[in-house]
Amino acid sequence: MTHDHDLVLRPTAAQTEAALNPPPGRNGGDLVVETLAGLGATTVFGLPGQHALGMFDALRRSDLRYIGLRVENNAGFAADAYGRITGEAAPLLLSTGPGALTSLAALQEARAASAPVLAISSQVPTAGLGGGRHGYLHELPDQAASFRGVVKSVHTVRTQSQIPSAIAEAWTSALTVPHGPVWVEIPQDVLLAETAVPVVTGGDTFPEELPPRPELTAVAADLLSRAERPAIIAGGGVVRADASKKLRQLAERLQAPVVTTFGGKGAFPWTHPLSLQSWLEDRHTTDFLEDADVLLVVGSGLGELSSNYHTFQPRGRVIQIEADLGKLESNHPALGIHADARLALQALLETVGERTDPGAPERVRAVLDKVRERIASQELTLEQDVLTAVRRALPPGAPSFWDMTILAYWAWSAFDAEAPNAMHSAQGAGGLGYGFPAALGAAVADPTHPVLAVSGDGGALYSIAELATARQYDLNVTWLIVDDGGYGILREYMTDAFGQPTATELTRPDYVALAESFGVPGVRTSPKTLEADLAKALAAPGPSVVVLPAVLRMFAPTHLD
Repeated sequence: MTHDHDLVLRPTAAQTEAALNPPPGRNGGDLVVETLAGLGATTVFGLPGQHALGMFDALRRSDLRYIGLRVENNAGFAADAYGRITGEAAPLLLSTGPGALTSLAALQEARAASAPVLAISSQVPTAGLGGGRHGYLHELPDQAASFRGVVKSVHTVRTQSQIPSAIAEAWTSALTVPHGPVWVEIPQDVLLAETAVPVVTGGDTFPEELPPRPELTAVAADLLSRAERPAIIAGGGVVRADASKKLRQLAERLQAPVVTTFGGKGAFPWTHPLSLQSWLEDRHTTDFLEDADVLLVVGSGLGELSSNYHTFQPRGRVIQIEADLGKLESNHPALGIHADARLALQALLETVGERTDPGAPERVRAVLDKVRERIASQELTLEQDVLTAVRRALPPGAPSFWDMTILAYWAWSAFDAEAPNAMHSAQGAGGLGYGFPAALGAAVADPTHPVLAVSGDGGALYSIAELATARQYDLNVTWLIVDDGGYGILREYMTDAFGQPTATELTRPDYVALAESFGVPGVRTSPKTLEADLAKALAAPGPSVVVLPAVLRMFAPTHLD
């Protein structure tokens, strides 16, 4: 009898020849790029540095496409977006010490958003490892310790023979749900030394699936089938699991209204009769969800933004499906189901009973009417007009990437993403500078659509250097910069809290002239001409910048009432 574990993959004749007669001049860096290619990688992001030169020299001998950015953190944001768009692990090549540490904010965002990023960093020479103070360039007592609290897993290499397995193990970790960034570090001398290790020709990995426990889905299906007022909160886990169609089928079978979190934008059709859209920062939505007798939460930990700043207090039974074990019942008692959203929703579809509730769409419309009335009472026509202009200018299927700026805060609640995995922002970790470099990574991942990046003038200054990257690779990214003269949302927060702002006003450049100095077309627009100017820029090949001088205001919060 033959068992699966008895099967051995036999090398092909070409693989045997490559192993027995490797080409001359290979080093540890070649093992890195060969392993990545064997795992299926086609593109890598990064920034060279002295200790990492062995990896970058090896790129020259490989078929991998290299996209080099100007700042490590921006390279991390680009890899994050590439991972979100493709669902593949995005390799990120970095150097030791300052280069590695500069990527931390991007890796924190990737961890919060479950984006699969495979960061591979150099290390000081092997003789300098172990925490001693040898005085090597870029030396840290324990470089990996800086990343353990940020990434999903850390993998340390000390010899060349460890490289293929360590990278394959990290790749598997990055792509096992919940997806996330991982960290591999390799000493400089290991990367530079000539290698006797055969050419890496294999590398298939099989991330384990995370199915739900059947006894839990049986209870969940019974609760949902008997519910009188079921409702659903759909988070980013639905998008990442490509489970939007299953979510719609389940919602329609249960006649359960659905609200999407800001990370779950596009998980449910915006104009569907059961869609509560994304108005989570609104007390009317919060009240509706609190009144549900059974609330199904899929792919969300019900964190600060998803719970109207922790004012949400459900009165009914909560069922929580979440791939991140640590998020189960972390904020509310629930029937916790540790599972991939797609597999769990499929299990529910196979067991849940069908409900009839002709009044559900009417209740949804009533909530949305109350939300619209609340917003309309605040005289925020400019903000709504600007967001509408952006939506009309953005072609169907084109993804958008939003920095932490007032227009993005509006978009979280009020923007129709039109499709799953089409709208992304840095709301996971909340750092500035995400929008433009992430859009560049998305354009690399899918050159068939133009990509929109949206930043404020403060956030834009984090990423100006990447105009050179956009021009160098001729990437189809249009960058909308809303110029309000400072950190607009912080200006509002401080004014509300203290009566006046401090440290929020900025001297900034002429963004149009600055873009043009990089060879990138730029245009200054107005709220009235924004739609036409943005549509024109998005339709033109290559990068472009559209600057909108405007002071936007945020709608009043309800969690402070």
